[in-house]
Amino acid sequence: MKNMLRLLALLLTTSVLGQNTYLHCGKLIDTKSGKVLTEKTIVVSGSKITAVENGYLNVSSAEDVIIDLKDKTVMPGLIDMHVHIESETNPKAYLEDYTLNDADIAYNALHYAEVSLMNGFTTVRDLGGTGVNVSLKNAIASGKVVGPRIFTAEKALATTGGHADPTNGAKRALVGDPGPKDGVVNGVDDAKKAVRQRYKNGADLIKITATGGVLSVAKSGQNPQFSIEEIKAICETAKDYGFHVAAHAHGDEGMQRAIKGGVKTIEHGTLMSEETMELMKQYDVYLVPTITAGKSVTDKAKIPGYYPEVIVGKALDIGPKIQNTFGKAYKKGVGIAFGTDAGVFFHGENGKEFAYMMEAGMPAMETIQSATITNALILKMENELGQVQPGFLADIIAVNEDPTVNIDTMENVIFVMKEGKIYKN
Repeated sequence: MKNMLRLLALLLTTSVLGQNTYLHCGKLIDTKSGKVLTEKTIVVSGSKITAVENGYLNVSSAEDVIIDLKDKTVMPGLIDMHVHIESETNPKAYLEDYTLNDADIAYNALHYAEVSLMNGFTTVRDLGGTGVNVSLKNAIASGKVVGPRIFTAEKALATTGGHADPTNGAKRALVGDPGPKDGVVNGVDDAKKAVRQRYKNGADLIKITATGGVLSVAKSGQNPQFSIEEIKAICETAKDYGFHVAAHAHGDEGMQRAIKGGVKTIEHGTLMSEETMELMKQYDVYLVPTITAGKSVTDKAKIPGYYPEVIVGKALDIGPKIQNTFGKAYKKGVGIAFGTDAGVFFHGENGKEFAYMMEAGMPAMETIQSATITNALILKMENELGQVQPGFLADIIAVNEDPTVNIDTMENVIFVMKEGKIYKN
């Protein structure tokens, strides 16, 4: 009787919504329970999942489509909480700040977005660019171009000379005096205005550079660069606009100010102390580790001329430490949100992060949960993303093997569906 009712419900769904897609899944990762299920059928109607049933359902309607994934492992679309969708590492990147037009950046970003989606990342959090990222987000959302769902910070916020000051390294005639409109903050009033400007420009969240950074043309990669008063003003204003705040941070003092000031995520966290780990747990702040980026900058810094000289020493110092810090933070019980810093390395290689996290002590299933249910929760999309459940958006991917047995399979996504539309099969 129960099966008859389910079948009737599916037939009624078909009659109302039209074509259904039936995914026959050999294995299905239930991210909520942390279990690998077997022999399941996912039913997709329109943009949403309407049912997840035991066994392989047969259909009789000529309109319906069956996708055979019986020898694959299926899971929700992945969420990367730290990408830079407008750019990608190359030895001419610093020159390109002065040679690329917005149109050039946009065409590049189109490619990076499509590559990200085809590698299983159906949602990304973009943490800073020129503003092209907002236009790209809107173009993808309206179906004009192909890419992941984007939540963007638009332009990251910095202090004068800080990690995201857009004029670092420029000759004095070009430097000027950038302010809140350009994402540069000096004082509480600037902090409030900069957040409001991001809202006006179409951002979804705020990113601050709480400490120095590796790839900016500036001396320090770790000094604190905002006062706690400025951070509090940013976070309080962000809350008014429904934003959460992400904080780039390598140095410990800057991390502590960011945590106490109200941020939701710490990006990188390289030189984090045990005291800071305890603060993160106390304030419910997540670490976004970006191990892949750390390894990439270390490798690139060894190539003569790849980076400006001021960056090389920072990259060789900071890059190799990120993975070890992540391992310590995870074992301490700090919340972990999957994020890679794609763009610092080649887009599409985001899947490497899973193996690096596992190497540092995080079980395979938990790495996948960090890239699905955890990130959906931070984005306030926990009832739409991160699970394969009825009522959720049909963001679904598949890999060849069971990642709880071979985590490297996460680097080879062979099926991608986003909102019910198949992009890779």
